[in-house]
Amino acid sequence: MTQSPHTPVLDKVSVPSDLDHIEDSELPALADDVRAEMIDAVSRTGGHLGAGLGVVELTVAIHKVFNTPHDRLIFDVGHQCYPHKILTGRRDRIRTLRQQDGLSGFTKRAESEYDPFGAAHSSTSISAGLGMAVASDLQDTPRNVISVIGDGAMSAGMAYEALNNAGALDARLIVILNDNDMSIAPPTGAMSAYLARLASGRTYMGMRDIGKKMTAYLGQTMDRAITRAFEHARGYVTGGTMFEELGFYHIGPIDGHNLDHLLPVLRNVRDNSNGPVIIHVVTQKGKGYAPAEAASDKYHGVGKFDVITGTLAKAKPNAPSYTSVFAKALIKEGEADDKVIAVTAAMPSGTGLDKFNDIFPDRCFDVGIAEQHAVTFAAGAATEGLKPFVALYSTFLQRAYDQVVHDVAIQKLPVRFPIDRAGFVGADGPTHAGSFDTTFLATLPDFVVMAASDEAQLMHITRTAAAYDEGPISFRYPRGEGVGVELPERGSIIEIGKGRVVKEGTKVALLSFGTRLADCLLAAEDLDASGLSTTVADARFAKPLDHDLIRRLAAEHEVLITIEEGAVGGFGSHVAHYLSHEGLLDGGLKFRPLVMPDIYMDQASPDNMYMQAKLDRAGIIDVVFKALGTEKTVLPFSSK
Repeated sequence: MTQSPHTPVLDKVSVPSDLDHIEDSELPALADDVRAEMIDAVSRTGGHLGAGLGVVELTVAIHKVFNTPHDRLIFDVGHQCYPHKILTGRRDRIRTLRQQDGLSGFTKRAESEYDPFGAAHSSTSISAGLGMAVASDLQDTPRNVISVIGDGAMSAGMAYEALNNAGALDARLIVILNDNDMSIAPPTGAMSAYLARLASGRTYMGMRDIGKKMTAYLGQTMDRAITRAFEHARGYVTGGTMFEELGFYHIGPIDGHNLDHLLPVLRNVRDNSNGPVIIHVVTQKGKGYAPAEAASDKYHGVGKFDVITGTLAKAKPNAPSYTSVFAKALIKEGEADDKVIAVTAAMPSGTGLDKFNDIFPDRCFDVGIAEQHAVTFAAGAATEGLKPFVALYSTFLQRAYDQVVHDVAIQKLPVRFPIDRAGFVGADGPTHAGSFDTTFLATLPDFVVMAASDEAQLMHITRTAAAYDEGPISFRYPRGEGVGVELPERGSIIEIGKGRVVKEGTKVALLSFGTRLADCLLAAEDLDASGLSTTVADARFAKPLDHDLIRRLAAEHEVLITIEEGAVGGFGSHVAHYLSHEGLLDGGLKFRPLVMPDIYMDQASPDNMYMQAKLDRAGIIDVVFKALGTEKTVLPFSSK
């Protein structure tokens, strides 16, 4: 059946069950439609483009062969899930991706029954899939479980822990390794496809299972020896890998863009496999869209762009980003001290360390998606006198908390932690929000915890961290642009545990930790205009606290408000603890901590998120008037 060029095949597919009525010969046209739909949508919303374009054919093939949502399909990370969303009843909302009240940029259980597991951090899909496979077996509910994981995500130890466990359990689990960097081995055309089809067929898989049953009578040692002999023999023909040693039946590599290759292999695995199988497919990031094919890194995550030319919409020129300011500051410290090294976990450009690497390639280490290893690697380097900076996003530092505690903090090793994406992150939503780092670091004994209030302060605290050798130290800064302050050539060293007063007043004190300082200053202007003389202070340190500053603010003001872009339990909680133990709340001080709300806030614009959280100018003013118990005076501004 040939489809009219004026009637997209995609118009016939609302949910995967509609694919039962689509012939295999129509699927390439369907893939083209999905790709065009995705490009148009992301050009309007921004998002992760390259990864999704690379798995269009694979996604079409999986939904054609398997019975989702009864069969479970899990995407690792979720960057590549846009084609999946288009095919699973969400096409009509695909242009709301990453927008407030719209579709999440990742898989999300609450969004669709076709998303059995939420994922926005990498290397979780095999573990989750194994749990589902075991649950299906225990509950006697036959189903296929398919985990799609990229070769980058396979650099994380968690993926290998899951593979090892799945092989030991001999679980019925299908893992599809999406190799979009061709980092393992390229497919070799028709012969590779034929061998993959042969290896996934009933004869080969049947021989393997019969061998297992026969050798079970001969004891575990003989069973293992004969099984390995079979796998090694097959390896001469099909290319055995380490996955076989972990207990997986390995198939591939095959061309992940060729549906004639994908469909028979997936069907063979569906119909014939009884244990863990790994299918190695090779794809290309950005496939089918020339600008993305030519610059896969640039089009991994994009803003809005022109579909015809591929030209990315340029942000209005403004202040430099905090990430770029950190990069400048770290380069200055690297120039001054050859013991300064930089460590990142597969995010060199996201953390600004690519710029450090350009100048000091021998002192910059990208360890892959392995945050736990990154922290302990840095701890080892610190024992030998180096000055490691482990640059991670706040949300990814969570993955290495035991290493921070056990390998760094307890040993009081001078590892520096620049924490990017602290606070709200807008379109990436709750999975990437930097909510908890202050809380989980400030609870550790002898850990210095800092936050930048603007770009210049970021340069100062970067130098302070470089100079601090008494133990671990962290400093946080948000995503996006700064406020446009003048930058020094190099930062200055700040006395540990000392904040600063930015504006003097007499009645209200606003004590800010981090970049909410700018809104505190705006709020102070309006409070002053309403007759409430306001002091604004920049705490700079959540640990150790500036006790002298806090005592002064408490003694000289009627109201004390702390403001931070972090969860409850952080800076404000430490201030409250100090105030209560010192008896500073006994004299009638009206103390109020402002923090991020105790919810996982969905994606929205940063300004809207600040407004919802009451961490903006209007929210600060509102809490002051509520603390005083007075009517709010009309103020000379309108909140966005």
